[in-house]
Amino acid sequence: MLDLSHARNRMVEVHLSRRGIHDREVLEAMREVPREAFVAPGFEEFAYEDGPLPIAEGQTISQPYIVALMIEMAEIGPGDHVLEVGTGSGYAAAVMSRIVERVYTIERHAGLAETARRRFQELGYDNIEVRTGDGTKGWPDAAPFDAILVAAGGPGAPLALQEQLDVGGRLVIPVGDDPHDQRLLKVTRTGAATYSEEDFGGVRFVPLIGEQGWPESGNRIANDRPSGRARTRSLPEMIAAAAEPLPDFDDPAFGKLFDRFGDRRVVLLGEASHGTSEFYRARAAITRRLIEKHGFTIVAVEADWPDAAAIDRYVRHRPPRANADPPFQRFPT
Repeated sequence: MLDLSHARNRMVEVHLSRRGIHDREVLEAMREVPREAFVAPGFEEFAYEDGPLPIAEGQTISQPYIVALMIEMAEIGPGDHVLEVGTGSGYAAAVMSRIVERVYTIERHAGLAETARRRFQELGYDNIEVRTGDGTKGWPDAAPFDAILVAAGGPGAPLALQEQLDVGGRLVIPVGDDPHDQRLLKVTRTGAATYSEEDFGGVRFVPLIGEQGWPESGNRIANDRPSGRARTRSLPEMIAAAAEPLPDFDDPAFGKLFDRFGDRRVVLLGEASHGTSEFYRARAAITRRLIEKHGFTIVAVEADWPDAAAIDRYVRHRPPRANADPPFQRFPT
C-alpha cells in the first residue's frame, strides 16, 4: 500500500527544501496539493519522484522542483491574481491557488482543460478559472496580473503577456531559439513601458504554440517586441548552466547533495572519465551516504570477479578463501 502522504512530505523535504526552495508558502502548498490526483492512471506511485510524467495530448506534468522554482521566482502572495499559460494537468495552477486569491489558466487542448477543470472541482479549488485558447494572447479581460507563469518554451516573451502585467508584476517563462531548449527567464515590469530581465539557467519545456509563440511546424513566429531571445549557446555554456558546485568529497555537504535520490529503488552511479581517482572517491562518498542515511542494502559493481568476490565475502562477514591470491593486485590497484 503506497503511503502517498509520506511521499509528498518527503518530496518537499528532499527535492524542494534541500535544493534551495525556501518560500514557506510554496513549500506548504506543495505539501497540501495531492500530485497523484493530477497524473495519468497507473503513474500514482511515481507522483512524488522529481521528474516529469507524460499526460494526454503529448504533454507532460513538470517535475515538482521546476513547478516550485517557477512559483517561487514569481514571488506570488495572498491577494494576488495570477495567469498561467499551459494548464496541462492542472497541478501548478492547483498549487498556486493555495497561495493567491485567484488563478486564471489557459490551455490550448480542450480535453486537458476540461480534465483540469474537473479535478479542481473534485478537490474544492474554487478560485481557479480555466479557459481553452491561445495562451500567448493572455487573458485581457482579467488583466492586469501580479504574476504570469508560462509552462512552455517560446522564442521570446510574448508582447501580449508583458503588457498584461501590472507594474511590478513578474513574468516567468522559458525562452530560446530552439523550441526544445530554453533559458528560464524572469521579466519584471518596472514601468509603463519598461522591463527588467533575470536569467535562471537552462531548462527544457514543450514548445509554446500560438500566435506569439511557435507554430505547429516549429518555425519561428516573430514578436513585435520579443524579450529575452536566447542566442545559440556553446557546449561549455550549456554544461555550465546545468552544473552544480560540489564541495570536497570529505565534506559531509557533498553526500547531502545526493539525498534527493534517497527515495529511489535503484541508483546508478556512472561517469565519463573511465576511472579517474576523483570519480572513485566521489562514488565511495555517495555510496556511503545512501547506505548510512537511506538504508540501501545492495551494491552491484562491474568489477574483476576475484576482487569483487573478496569484497562480497567481507561485507557478508564470511572468512577469506584459503590460499587465495591477495586481491587488488591487477586492477584497480
